[in-house]
Amino acid sequence: MFETSELNIKNQRVQRLFKILFLLMTMLLIAPVLLILGTLIVKGGSVISIDFLFTSPTDGMTAGGIFPALLGTVWLVAVALLISVPLGIAAAIYLSEYAGENWFTRIINLAIINLAGVPSIVHALFGVGAFVLFFKFGTSILAASLTLAIMTLPVVIVATRESLQAVPFAFREACWNMGATRWQTIRRVVLPNAVSGILTGVILEVSRTAGETAPIMFTGAVFFTPFLPQGIFDQTMAMSLHLFVVSTQVPGVPENLPYGVALVLIAMVLIMNSLSIAFRIYLRGKKKW
Repeated sequence: MFETSELNIKNQRVQRLFKILFLLMTMLLIAPVLLILGTLIVKGGSVISIDFLFTSPTDGMTAGGIFPALLGTVWLVAVALLISVPLGIAAAIYLSEYAGENWFTRIINLAIINLAGVPSIVHALFGVGAFVLFFKFGTSILAASLTLAIMTLPVVIVATRESLQAVPFAFREACWNMGATRWQTIRRVVLPNAVSGILTGVILEVSRTAGETAPIMFTGAVFFTPFLPQGIFDQTMAMSLHLFVVSTQVPGVPENLPYGVALVLIAMVLIMNSLSIAFRIYLRGKKKW
């Protein structure tokens, strides 16, 4: 009896030790994020104002605001989502619900994995060759968004496929037994129950799309333009490229200006992600399983 009690005490100590260890590891992951946000707020918070958000750069981009870059980033993210999300969901539905296990699907899965590992600068060169030159879209929002869409397509496909496969197979069998076709089952049962998981891929895509610089630098984003984009065939400024420019290419920039641009970029991504996460939580709350 005494030995059992002593063993329990030892196990509790080991469990407490591992709990503290995992807590410290978690804190090590969170600490850099908090440090980055704290630095940006301290050094760039003084720049943030209504004028900074809704005016154009002036004095050779050493003063003024970031509105053209802010609007251009929204354009790029929105068009890229409109292109990649339907394609990614369609590909995931085929791989999860229709395709069998054969050499063809294995090649597709291998291509998706390889596409996810291609460096962004290679995507940029592909975008120049395919969309700017071959399809003659020129350096435009459309060319840049298509490049970003292809670059982030594996994220949407993998997240959607995992969420589709997480829907219990019994749901499909019940629909088939009631006489529903495969597509009716997917459209009315599988997809509604997988939407919250699909949004995970969309959230990841928004974060990556808004922060990429190399793919848009060659395909659609410009150093500076006095005009706001009116359509998808116009060029545009972008937050990520603007941050690079004011940090490295423009002399005489106030020290706190690049930090302010970075702070707005991160805040924009956090707001987009927060809205998507809130919508995902709402949909998960409506699940019946």
